[in-house]
Amino acid sequence: MFLQNCWYAVAWDYEIRQAPFARTICNEEIVFYRKPDRGLVALEDCCPHRLLPLSSGRVDGAHIVCGYHGLTLDGNGTCIAMPHQENVCGKKLAKSYPVAERHRFVWVWIGDPALADTNSIPDLHWCSNPDWAHDGGSYHVACDYRLLIDNLMDLTHETYVHPTSIGQVEITESPMQTTSDDNTATVTRWMRNIKPPPFWAANLKSNAACDRWQICNFSLPANVLIDVGVALAGTGAPDGDRSQGITGIVIDLMTPETETTTWYHWGMARNFETDNQALTVQIRDAQAAVFAEDIAVLEAQQRSISARPERNLCNFKIDKGGVAARRILEKHIAAANRQDKPKVPTVL
Repeated sequence: MFLQNCWYAVAWDYEIRQAPFARTICNEEIVFYRKPDRGLVALEDCCPHRLLPLSSGRVDGAHIVCGYHGLTLDGNGTCIAMPHQENVCGKKLAKSYPVAERHRFVWVWIGDPALADTNSIPDLHWCSNPDWAHDGGSYHVACDYRLLIDNLMDLTHETYVHPTSIGQVEITESPMQTTSDDNTATVTRWMRNIKPPPFWAANLKSNAACDRWQICNFSLPANVLIDVGVALAGTGAPDGDRSQGITGIVIDLMTPETETTTWYHWGMARNFETDNQALTVQIRDAQAAVFAEDIAVLEAQQRSISARPERNLCNFKIDKGGVAARRILEKHIAAANRQDKPKVPTVL
C-alpha cells in the first residue's frame, strides 16, 4: 500500500541535528543525523552486529557508533571501526538511503537509490520564498495515510468539524469541480458573495461579503496542497484577479509510518503581512487546533475501520477528489508491483 520510488517528508529541517533521529517510513526503520558540515545521513536503523537500533547509539563526528559494542559506520553504511574485528573495516554493512533537504523539510527516498532524483522533490517554493511567510508543525496520527488524503480532498467536512473557525454551510452548498490525470487530482470550489468565516474575516480585516476559494491539489506519493483565500466580492478573484484579497497555500505532507499510522506534516504559507511574526505564530497555533479536530475524527474512524474489516467505505459525490487520488495511488502501486514481480519463463 506504499509507493517506494518517491521522496517522503521525514521531518522539519531543524528537527534533525548531530544526534540520532529515528523515524519509521513505510514500515522501514531509518536513523537520520547530521555530519559536522550539516550534511545529512540516512541509514537503516539496525546495527549489523547484534541488530540493536543504531538510534540507541551516538554520533561521533561524521560517523554513528552503536551503543552496544561500538561498531562504527560512516554515512554510507561502511564500517569504520569494530573493536577486536579489524577485517570488517571498509565493508558496507548497513543500508543507506538517499536523503535531501529542501523547502524547510528533510526528504528520504526509500526505493531504488539509482532512481532518486532531487528534481522530483515536491515543489513547495512558497515555504522558502521570502515573499511568503510559512510555518507549521507535525502530528503523529493513528490512521491509514489515505484517510488523511480523503479528508483533505473533501473540505465539506469543515462545515461540521470546524464550525467555529473555517467551516460554513456555504461549503456544502457550493458546486465543486474534480479533475485528474495520471499523477494528480484537483478539486476546485468557489463560494461567491458570502460572509467570510471567522478565520478569514480576521485576516481580511473585513466582514464584508467575499468570494472564497478552495483548490485542493493531490500529488504522489501522498501530498495535498490547498490554494485557499478570500477576496472582496465582485473584485475579480474567480477570474484571476486576487488583488483585493488574501491567499494561503496549505501544505499537507502525509508520510506513512505503518499501515495504520502516519506522520502528518502541515503548515500554511501566506502572501499577506509576511513580516508579521506574531501573526505567523498565531496562524500556526490556530491551524494546529483545527488539525487537532481532524485527528480526533480520523483516529476514531480508523478504530472503527479496524474493528470492521468486512466493511467497505461508501463513496458519495463529495468524495470524488479522494476517490480520484486513491485510484492514482492504486494504479501506480499496482504498476510497481508488476515490475517487482519476477518474470516466469514461458512454457512451450
